[in-house]
Amino acid sequence: IKQELVPTLEEGDIVVMDNLSSHKRVEVRESIEDAGAELWYLPPYSPDLNPIELAFSKFKWLIKSTEERTVEGLWSACGKLIDQITSTESQNYLKHCGYRYA
Repeated sequence: IKQELVPTLEEGDIVVMDNLSSHKRVEVRESIEDAGAELWYLPPYSPDLNPIELAFSKFKWLIKSTEERTVEGLWSACGKLIDQITSTESQNYLKHCGYRYA
């Protein structure tokens, strides 16, 4: 979070996180708020409000549809399959969950 997310944040941004214990650390909140952004947490057990769950659903479907059955083959397929989740789909996942996007 500190290395990848925080450097990209701007004043007024909102970061939405689930309730993973590492997301609740004081350092995480401070880093995000020091960058001028707000940190919001999803309510517990709310996959319907979490756009990543929609992306995971498609990704799992794509993985199941591949014929790869070895660890190496699946890792290779994952690298190729992730690109099949388009920018438009990502925006639709956000919209479906009630988020506005830029």
